[in-house]
Amino acid sequence: MVIEQGVARAWIKSSYSGGNGACLEVRFPARDVLAVRDSKDPAGPLLGFPAGSWSAFLDAVDAVDAVDVVHAASC
Repeated sequence: MVIEQGVARAWIKSSYSGGNGACLEVRFPARDVLAVRDSKDPAGPLLGFPAGSWSAFLDAVDAVDAVDVVHAASC
């Protein structure tokens, strides 16, 4: 998954966050950097990643999800 890169000062709730209270928010403080925080603790710590590394992480998660779906279908 490629993340559209650009500068955004506002925090955006991730589309991967479910309605179960486990919400992640992202922000692009610079063109090639992504910041991540827990929406339940906006004043708490945040993590910063190069945007390319975050995209690679999401691709890996998608690949694991696809393997789980294929495995479950074969059981």
